[in-house]
Amino acid sequence: MLRHPEYQYLDIMSHLLEKGDRRMDRTGEGTLSTFGAMMRFDLSDGSFPAFTTKKVFWKTAVKEMLWFLTGQTNIQSLLKENVKIWTDWPLAAYRKATGEEISQDLFEKRVLEDDAFAAKWGDLGPVYGKQWRRWLDRNGVEHDQIGALIHSLKTNPTSRRMLFHAWNVGEIDQMALPPCHMTYQFHVSGLQRGSGRPQLSMLVNQRSCDIFLGAPFNICQQAALLAMVAQQVQMDRGELIWVGGDTHLYLNHLDQAKEQLARKPMPFPKLVLTRQPDEIDGYRIDDFEVVGYQSHDRIDAPVAV
Repeated sequence: MLRHPEYQYLDIMSHLLEKGDRRMDRTGEGTLSTFGAMMRFDLSDGSFPAFTTKKVFWKTAVKEMLWFLTGQTNIQSLLKENVKIWTDWPLAAYRKATGEEISQDLFEKRVLEDDAFAAKWGDLGPVYGKQWRRWLDRNGVEHDQIGALIHSLKTNPTSRRMLFHAWNVGEIDQMALPPCHMTYQFHVSGLQRGSGRPQLSMLVNQRSCDIFLGAPFNICQQAALLAMVAQQVQMDRGELIWVGGDTHLYLNHLDQAKEQLARKPMPFPKLVLTRQPDEIDGYRIDDFEVVGYQSHDRIDAPVAV
């Protein structure tokens, strides 16, 4: 019997608990860290790697990915979808700049209701979506990396240059948070088979990964991205390969990690795309149907900002 693919994730977390390098970090919380981790997920049968040893709110993860694909950088549109995962950074900036100890709920309410306030305090700077869809070169020309990728997949699928990334050195200091999942590279196999459709695989390079809170979220949204791109270029899903640079477990997540490690994975659900939009940024959350997702209960843990 094949080992459940979720054990790849659990093995990384177990390794961190046993052998992780204890160190201080930017947030002041401290971590157990390792360098260089890998997970591979075969999505060819429609599997969707929403981890099961704790509940993953996959809709929130996919909504964030859809937001990236639009090229937007302001949390107002996220909050309209009830996605609050980016609020911590602009809230901290507002409190520091104004000295006002505003609550998160009130800050989000003001961003939602006041466009001028949102424009000033809700923007995250040139984060993922800006770089993916509107990378600005030194001549002032914007480059749509996602559009170029899809064009290459359709016209030159054996290219070794089918990738996009967000590590724009000249704009990192303007970002609320430098990109963690930096590079997405694509590979097409089965072009010479003579029958059936080719398979599209994707490799994600993540320079920094919060293994307890971040990884489950990132993996399922990246699987959703692979499904969308494959549909757009008339290919089948292949493998999602994830490579982590500084992969770490925060010291205030240790008990939660031990609780999760005591649980046994359940079968992964399947992902069905119920519609094919004309463009990659035309997907909506209602286009995603996740069938058969069962999981253990959620495990709460604080976010390190």
